[in-house]
Amino acid sequence: MISQRRLSKSENKENLTEDASNARKQPLSRKTKKSRVQNEVEENDSVFLKFLKTSGIILKTKESQNQLAVDQIVFQKKLFQILRKHPSYPKIIEEFISGLESYIEDQDNFRNCLLSCERLQDEEASMGTSYSKSLIKLLLGIDILQPAVIKTLFEKLPEFLFERVNSDGISVSRLIISQLKWLDRVVDGRDLTTKIMQLISIAPENLQHDFITSLPEILGDSQHADVGKELSDLLKENTSLTVPILDVLSSLRLDPKLLSKVRQLMMDKLSSVKLDDLPVIIKFILHSVTATDALEVISELREKLDLQHFILPVWLHASQSKLKNKGRISFSGNQENSGQDCVFLLFDVIKSAVRYEKTISEAWVKAIEHIPSASEHKTFDLAMLIIIYSTNAQTKKYIERVLRNKIRSGCFEEELLQSAFYIHYFVLKDLCPSILSLAQNLLHSLDQSIILFGSLLYKYAFKFFDTYCQQEAIGALVTHICSGNEAEVDTALDVLLELVVLNLSAMRLNAVFVKGILDYLDKMSPQQIRKLFCILSTLAFSKQHEGSSHIQDDMHLVLRKQLSSTVFKYKLIGIIGAVTMAGIMAADGSSSSSLTQGKTDLSNEQYTQVTSLLQLVHSCTEQSPQASALYYDEFANLLQKRKLAPKVLEWVGQTILNDFQDSFVVDLCAVPNGDYPFPVKALYELEEYSSCDGIAVNLLPLLFSQDFAKDGSRMTSQDSDHKLVSPLCLPPYFRLLRLCVARQHDGNLEEIDGLLDCPVFLTDLEPGERLESMSVKERSFMCSLIYLTLNWFREVVNAFCGQTSPEMMGKVLTRLKHIVELQRILDKYLAVTPDYVPPLATFDLETADVIPHTSTAVSAKIRKQGMTGRKRKRGGNKTSSHDTLSKEDGSECDSTLPDRGQLEKEFKGKEEKTVALQNYRAFFRELDMEVFNVLHCGLVTKVILDSEMHTEATEVVQLQPPELLFLLEDLSQKVENMLTSPVGRRIPFLKSKGSQNIGFSHLHQRSAHEIARCVVQLLTPMCNHLENIHNYFQCLTAENHGIVDGPEMQVQEYHLMSSCYQRILQIFHGLFAWSGFCQPENQNLLHLAFEILTNRLKQREPDQSLEELLTQSFHYLQNFHHSIPSFQSALYLLKLLMVILEKSTASAQKKEKIASLARQFLCRGWPSGEREKSSTPNDQLQALLGIYLEHTDSVLKAIEEIAGLCVPELINSSKDASSSTFPTLTRHTFVIFFRVMMAELEKTVRGLQAGTAADSQKIHEEKLLYWNMAVRDFSILINLIKVFDSRPVLHVCLKYGRLFVEAFLKQCMPLLDFSFRKHREDVLSLLETFQLNTRLLQHLCGHSKIHQDMKLTEHVPLLKKTLELLVCRVKAMLILNNCREAFWLGNLKNRDLQGEEIISQNSQESTADESEDDTSSLVSKSKAMEVDEEGEASDGEKEQESDESDDETD
Repeated sequence: MISQRRLSKSENKENLTEDASNARKQPLSRKTKKSRVQNEVEENDSVFLKFLKTSGIILKTKESQNQLAVDQIVFQKKLFQILRKHPSYPKIIEEFISGLESYIEDQDNFRNCLLSCERLQDEEASMGTSYSKSLIKLLLGIDILQPAVIKTLFEKLPEFLFERVNSDGISVSRLIISQLKWLDRVVDGRDLTTKIMQLISIAPENLQHDFITSLPEILGDSQHADVGKELSDLLKENTSLTVPILDVLSSLRLDPKLLSKVRQLMMDKLSSVKLDDLPVIIKFILHSVTATDALEVISELREKLDLQHFILPVWLHASQSKLKNKGRISFSGNQENSGQDCVFLLFDVIKSAVRYEKTISEAWVKAIEHIPSASEHKTFDLAMLIIIYSTNAQTKKYIERVLRNKIRSGCFEEELLQSAFYIHYFVLKDLCPSILSLAQNLLHSLDQSIILFGSLLYKYAFKFFDTYCQQEAIGALVTHICSGNEAEVDTALDVLLELVVLNLSAMRLNAVFVKGILDYLDKMSPQQIRKLFCILSTLAFSKQHEGSSHIQDDMHLVLRKQLSSTVFKYKLIGIIGAVTMAGIMAADGSSSSSLTQGKTDLSNEQYTQVTSLLQLVHSCTEQSPQASALYYDEFANLLQKRKLAPKVLEWVGQTILNDFQDSFVVDLCAVPNGDYPFPVKALYELEEYSSCDGIAVNLLPLLFSQDFAKDGSRMTSQDSDHKLVSPLCLPPYFRLLRLCVARQHDGNLEEIDGLLDCPVFLTDLEPGERLESMSVKERSFMCSLIYLTLNWFREVVNAFCGQTSPEMMGKVLTRLKHIVELQRILDKYLAVTPDYVPPLATFDLETADVIPHTSTAVSAKIRKQGMTGRKRKRGGNKTSSHDTLSKEDGSECDSTLPDRGQLEKEFKGKEEKTVALQNYRAFFRELDMEVFNVLHCGLVTKVILDSEMHTEATEVVQLQPPELLFLLEDLSQKVENMLTSPVGRRIPFLKSKGSQNIGFSHLHQRSAHEIARCVVQLLTPMCNHLENIHNYFQCLTAENHGIVDGPEMQVQEYHLMSSCYQRILQIFHGLFAWSGFCQPENQNLLHLAFEILTNRLKQREPDQSLEELLTQSFHYLQNFHHSIPSFQSALYLLKLLMVILEKSTASAQKKEKIASLARQFLCRGWPSGEREKSSTPNDQLQALLGIYLEHTDSVLKAIEEIAGLCVPELINSSKDASSSTFPTLTRHTFVIFFRVMMAELEKTVRGLQAGTAADSQKIHEEKLLYWNMAVRDFSILINLIKVFDSRPVLHVCLKYGRLFVEAFLKQCMPLLDFSFRKHREDVLSLLETFQLNTRLLQHLCGHSKIHQDMKLTEHVPLLKKTLELLVCRVKAMLILNNCREAFWLGNLKNRDLQGEEIISQNSQESTADESEDDTSSLVSKSKAMEVDEEGEASDGEKEQESDESDDETD
């Protein structure tokens, strides 16, 4: 495009020159013309002058134009005739030319001859054209004069090559060349070509450019090839002429080979060309591409074109000049604009090519798709995909697919995308609608990495583009938020949060769009509501918010409306929104949060706004315990995440501490006396107090005041002001209290440490023999009491787990022990109270959705509780007890998870009648991630002091197996919820997605990266526990020779340790399978995790590569296989090793080791009944066997070993016995083995490439041998249905049998086509064996019809069709090998699986047909014997074919 523009400029100059001379010389009237007669050339004896005057041209001198008295064609005709008819022709031509030469020796005359002639107005000749050619051009139009005139011009031209342009702007040399353009006929094209190419070689560079670009307008088609060769040679010598030469080459008709050579030459020079030349070079390369070489050329182009080398200096210079020379114009500024123009022009060339050339666009996308490694991808690749996406509507789906694959494989990361927007900003800004459309489609994906990439597109579009594009991006994000899709809403809100931080002022301009989301609050989850109000509050209350008062007003209106609602769902929205808004308003100005930048300490007005808002929430929730508890939890979460201003924190602390003491704490000596159904006792005391010194938590009286009060006048002693206190608020209130105290005292909880060891007013909880005699109401009361106690202890553990002193840690371990004990007691009560529903412990929206699923009796009790509690702040008491119970009780009551520990298994049947797991988690307080720091504890020495604070005794406290299992189960659930992808997480039928997140409200306020980092920090203690458990089982195996046959206590301990083992492996697998490790920002965390595992083997070596760490970690983990106690633990260990294998580059040895371990586990005899204890034993066995066959060296040999060796061992053994080689193979598990082996066999042969005739003889033999093994395995498996003829086995046989035959048709038959002649015996043997198998499949079809089994018969039509295709294909193979006479089709009898004939309804007809069938079958065999050896090819197929025909007639 540059060359064309330059060309047009040169042409315009000439035209303007001629027009200027016309304007200057044009006569205004006849008088003017007469007045200039004196400028005429004086006549002499010159033939030149005489002939011109006779022909109709009047020559002028000086600045006057030559005058043309006749039409141009008439002039040329007259002059031609004068010359042609002259007596001295052709000598007269020489005289004429010599006269011309003499005349043009005067430069003014020569100049006039090159300029256009003037037409005389009074001549009425041809009026068809107003433009007159110059005298020279007219002479060039006469064939007999043209060669001599051209020679004269080229002799004259060197005089003007180095002259400067005249004052009138006319260049004589350019005028001379312009005379040669667009001639009607060139007499001697070759000579003209030679002359002009010689001229180009000696001309100065500025004229070379014009001479070269004029070539297509001067030369004829016949000279294009010669000129193309000379120009290509010139291109190699003089790189400064690259642009005009490429421009001309594009316009000439040249040989494709020559174009290819020039294109390759330009490819090699791409890295060294100037930016100004780049658009023309790229245009030439793209226009010379053909359909056959498009992919190759584009691949090389994208590899060699380093746009960053060109563009970055331009952008950097532009940004620097804007900073330094703002408002000033300089030469450097012109250079900057020139560079930007070249970049724009370059991308215009590329856009034009991909828009109008389908082959180029498709080749470009394929070139990007085929890039092998992630490191080879460039920002230009990403920009090109977006450009093609915006220009070609037909390729959008294809480009989206390529993008998704690249994102999944980690080729397109955030860093690359950011660089693409930075480098190609000026190009991408024009594609904003397409970028937003692409982002919208990516956000609809289920893959988290793709969703993240789509969100980054929104983020960078907002960051880099103009106001209009920002508005469009915000509008699209708001649309996602209002769509109702959970993943889209979360992602869009996260993007808006980032944009608020990124560019607050720009976001404030679009606040009206974000504010509209307030109409869709009822469709959002609590976490989404928090994010939305955080965004709106930041926009409304950040600095310079004078114009944001309308947002504040709308938010206050919405919050007041929601808080005053009587429906809990809407009150919840108001509570969450108000607390979030208060957190933004009261944020501490000294913090580094960018959301509150510029804030100092709160003014009195702001302080009043915050406190009044919190008081409003308190007053609107005090009559509902559930709402109050939610308020306390939300406030506690706020304190945990944000640092509030000191004024607000002080006000909150004073309010909370006093209310908590008044509501829930009493003196130990003041044992309540009242009409309680059970005697009140102070239990679970950790310190010995005198009767009047200590305090206690007043739990049982508070619960009794709700559940057993017969009228509203009965209240607790604390309610002297007539305010009811609900025990439901105890854990959340304590959580708020302890977080407030920790915030005020930098984590020190001495002010409230008395609550850790103080007793609780309860009653004897152990039911004993009185359990059956208790009423339903009493049992429900006891269950609620235990639940509340558990939740109290859970929050206590949450609060004090971070204290470092041994005494405090010992008390925390003791509380964990109490939690386990209480859970055991709770199981006994729940077993006899099936309709009981516990009091709530989490109060967010998901829990509210679950409440209707509980029983009506308990919901009435909950409503009753809701009227008593008022104030509840976040404290350690309640939450820790509820969290502990949820783990403990969940483990006992969970009937849906197959991997629960042994302790809960004895209670499973009882719990199935109460509450499902999905609802059950809502009734326990959530454990914080900090609690798992307890796993670091080994032996803890606890000092017991006497009354004078002297050491009286020491007690050693250790984390025991029940407490360890409790913690590991909770941690594994958290890891599964946060780090397992939603696709891999199974959701039970008829359960909503939201139910998966119940009980994880606090967890979800952290990112997956934070959780992964916490788990990595726990790897060391978990490895310690894993090694201790490993040693335990090693010792146990040595003592009992692998048999667990000790007393009951030992069996219980065995199963406890086994469950701990399994949970640790499960946590490891969940951590290392986290998809977030693929992201670059998490690579250091992955490196750290493998370092920890590697250090367990040997001393750490500095600067180890990730591959070395992977190998060492693999070896460390595989060493545990000796002590694996359960089948499921073995499966988790293999899955863990497979996850590590996926991250490794050298995986061959590791793959073999996994196969070896899987085989060892399959060949191992597991403890009696172990597999039956799981609810999904078949799935686990199927997965383990699949891992073995997938990773083994030879699948066919492994299948042959199992089917040919182990199954006969099983057949020959007793009914309840198993295979001696594979003890996991029993009659009950045979169908699992059979299914996996058939599936893997079919998968293996389908993946084998079909051979071709061009392959070597050795490859043919190898593939034929492989297929012989596969068919032999298939034969062994198929024949097993004669012994194991259960319905599932037959179903597997029908399904995978058809698939195997299809694979045989597609993959093996082409091999047999060209292997038959050289390997006749092998082919015959293969077909004969396969024929017997397909005959058995035919018998199976008959069996299915006779038994009229719908599940089996649905496979019969497709199977019969496939068998018919096999018959036809074998016939085609025989014809191809000239053995057509060996093919014969007969009928066989229908038989069942045992080979017995199937008798039809008409027995006589059937008998007659069968006798004929027998005869025909014998004939077929005799005929086959008569044919030569080639005829034997069909002997194995004849009966197969007759099977098919017989089946068709059935």
